[in-house]
Amino acid sequence: MNILVTGGLGFIGSNFILYVQEKYPDIKITNVDAKLDGSNAANLNHIRKKNYRFVYGNITNQKLMDRLVVNSDAVFNFAAESHVDRSITNPKSFINSNIIGTYTILESIRKYKKKLIQISTDEVFGSLKNGSATENHSLNPSSPYSSSKASAELLVKSYGITYGINAIITRCTNNYGPRQAVEKLIPKIITLANKNKKIPIYGTGKNIRDWIFVKDHCDAVFKVFEKGNWGESYNIGSNNELDNNMIVKKILGIMGKPLTLINYVKDRPGHDFRYSLNSSKIRRQVLWRPRYGLEKGLKETIEWYLENKNTVKN
Repeated sequence: MNILVTGGLGFIGSNFILYVQEKYPDIKITNVDAKLDGSNAANLNHIRKKNYRFVYGNITNQKLMDRLVVNSDAVFNFAAESHVDRSITNPKSFINSNIIGTYTILESIRKYKKKLIQISTDEVFGSLKNGSATENHSLNPSSPYSSSKASAELLVKSYGITYGINAIITRCTNNYGPRQAVEKLIPKIITLANKNKKIPIYGTGKNIRDWIFVKDHCDAVFKVFEKGNWGESYNIGSNNELDNNMIVKKILGIMGKPLTLINYVKDRPGHDFRYSLNSSKIRRQVLWRPRYGLEKGLKETIEWYLENKNTVKN
């Protein structure tokens, strides 16, 4: 089997490639990445070259995507601009990567009748006061980032209905783990705490997220590809809902650092209070379960960052 992974130098994309190499060494992987802000070539420093090739290029390039898709059996679209703060200051790059890029991939998928796994986010549902969003929950994005991901979802669904392409959408909760850029919350906490520097936390620190270890996410995505129903969507969550105060205190406790490092700063615009997914569908239909508890995942993550200081992208 030949698969095309877009954004494979990014956090989740690189972990997915390493997961596939370990679990399915006979699968041939092509990784296309434009080396934008979320990319880090060091993420795949230890990649096995057998059955793997890297292509430098942008998913908005139709000729390039045609050339790559025609030789692939399936596309896993991890490529995305994903940092909410940057989407507030520069929405255009998010619209270009997340909407135009997805459209370009869809055109190649339609032309050559290939399969698509579209990687989305729980943020498309917006902030939830209570309860958890099922796959059929209304989209209600709040930021330019989540709006661009919701728009991509609608494009994927429309191509399934109009052109009959085989596509599945996966929506995941907040990922953490090795190879994440330190601008994100958990690696930022780890790297600053290790230097005994103040850790900025937005607002009161009471915003709630469900945290999933990246290896569990990768496992879920591939299981959906193998066993999921084409034309449907699947929520991926781990039932680890914690507010930011709790997650920073857990990390500081594991690292043996004082709580006095916490520094509350002005909240960002449009900061969603709580995300929550109902992931009973994937557990029922695909028989997927997360293997990492929060404590185990955080310890492995902390160890990785302390051992790989020179490869982490700021």
